[in-house]
Amino acid sequence: MDHYPLVTGKRDVARSRYWILSAAILLFLAIIVGNINRVSSSAAACPDWPTCFGQLTFPSNLGGQIAVLHRLLSAAGLLATGLAWGLTRAWHADQTRLTRLLAASVILLLVQTVLGAGVTLGEATPALGGLHLMLALLAFSLTLVGLLAAFRLPSNMDTRPARTIAPFSWLALATTAVIFALLVSGALLSAGGIGSACGGWPLCSGGLPVTGAGWLAMGHRLITLAAGILITIQFFKAWRGQRSQPVELNAATGVMILLLGQVLVGALKVTRGFPADLIGLHAASAAGLLGVQVVLTAAAVFSERSMADAQAEVALPLAAFRTRAWDFFLLNKPIIVALLLVTTYAGMVVGRKAVPGLALTAWTMLGGALAAGGSSALNQYIDRELDKKMQRTAKRPLPAGRLLPAEGLAYGLGACLLSFFLLAGFVNLLAALLSLTGMIYYVLIYSIWLKHATVQNIVIGGGAGAIPPLVGWAAATGGLNVPSFFLFALVFLWTPAHFWALALVRQKDYARGGVPMLPVVRGEHETRRQIFIYTLELVGLTLLMPLFKITGSVFLISAGVLGLWLLHAAYRVLRSGGNKNAHLMYRYSSMYLAFIFLAMMIDALFSRI
Repeated sequence: MDHYPLVTGKRDVARSRYWILSAAILLFLAIIVGNINRVSSSAAACPDWPTCFGQLTFPSNLGGQIAVLHRLLSAAGLLATGLAWGLTRAWHADQTRLTRLLAASVILLLVQTVLGAGVTLGEATPALGGLHLMLALLAFSLTLVGLLAAFRLPSNMDTRPARTIAPFSWLALATTAVIFALLVSGALLSAGGIGSACGGWPLCSGGLPVTGAGWLAMGHRLITLAAGILITIQFFKAWRGQRSQPVELNAATGVMILLLGQVLVGALKVTRGFPADLIGLHAASAAGLLGVQVVLTAAAVFSERSMADAQAEVALPLAAFRTRAWDFFLLNKPIIVALLLVTTYAGMVVGRKAVPGLALTAWTMLGGALAAGGSSALNQYIDRELDKKMQRTAKRPLPAGRLLPAEGLAYGLGACLLSFFLLAGFVNLLAALLSLTGMIYYVLIYSIWLKHATVQNIVIGGGAGAIPPLVGWAAATGGLNVPSFFLFALVFLWTPAHFWALALVRQKDYARGGVPMLPVVRGEHETRRQIFIYTLELVGLTLLMPLFKITGSVFLISAGVLGLWLLHAAYRVLRSGGNKNAHLMYRYSSMYLAFIFLAMMIDALFSRI
């Protein structure tokens, strides 16, 4: 789809978009914290409004802090939305629909604020609480539509003739309505305490409800089923008829994963006695589900594609299933994923000093594989034009044209999102957050910024690859400590020598692509010297670990032998140079990382004997 600039200066356009984006983020956070405030006892800890017990100081108790945080986020969201409306009206006078969307959002937020005060000061009924949430969701939805409009809608939108809405758009509209009903009904159940009338999942205590309250709770689950059916149909239709549309395809994929995550977290929340972390995650996934669906619907309704264009895309011949499945598999960079999983599992074994259980291992490995694979797919989407210029990467699925860019982006985002839900639901929230940090680090900090900004891209970006052992440690122990960060440091110091060896072999590739790798910027001799220095630091770290009682004698002997082997390879690169020695260093360093973590696992298990 074409992107149409708004009729004003580029700087003003960017400013207005940032304000609308800020408003949407603040409203999203306010909805999440508000849900936690509603289902917990936080509201009773702060019965006054807008202050707590007439005090301007921040409450000392957790419940009061949650209540005040909700009010602060709501006020900040209202202020940001109001500023976005005022600035858009001043800078984009021709965008009447955009300004009306934001004005409607401001009005809803004002009414919602009054209702929030009434819920706090008066008698909080389920109906009033449900209306309060409904208005917040509507305001959030309108702000998201406004954000999409600021990026995509043409300046002459208000003067265009009316168009026939495509069938996919009608499906998206119906799905949005059902999701909205799903969230509001869920809020009413929580506010009225009706959810407990239908224990168990998916049926009520293994059977049908016997009370009216139980049937209301069951009705919420039936709405969930209807939403699931519509979202599933929408998902498959998007992957058939919207494969070249980044917003539509990614939003449909995101909604599908968010629904699965919502159902998973909802079921776990009920069966585990409503823990606080799952309550918050359930609220976040619910708000995200509606938000992404609203973006999908707005993009589909305001699409510039004609019916003929959509039908032509459906008619495009798809590659054979095996070929496409293999291409999607290659998006994961499977060799790198396998190496990262070795470090993840080692973190589990070393952290627990025992072999972890089968179920915990399976979910951690699956979540880790999806996180690493999804991040790799996003990296290939970002670098698809660069990859065309490099011999090593030109035959990848995206630069070679075997997969469309939107497909690679949708796969990457979907895998990362699914990974987070699996780790949060079946492992623990700390492991999920660490994995999410690694994904953000690799995709946003390294791929988008560092890779093209500095010769130290690999050094700083190495932190992303060093997070998996922390994920494994947190999965096995539920926390982190000082020894766990030695595993992080090991991978961090290993990364530069490994990738600079590859950069020596592919120096011309990186030069053609304009990537400021060390051999391109500072020359081959400096790169060979830095490879040897980092190898010395890496081997030195492994030999220090037994002194700090992190590992034992088995690891010390292994680290000494493996270190001499790797140092010999690095020394050959330093003294002789040449692509052959650099390529051997690249291969040996990969094997070294796997063997050193294997030695660490054996040492941890041997110490228990």
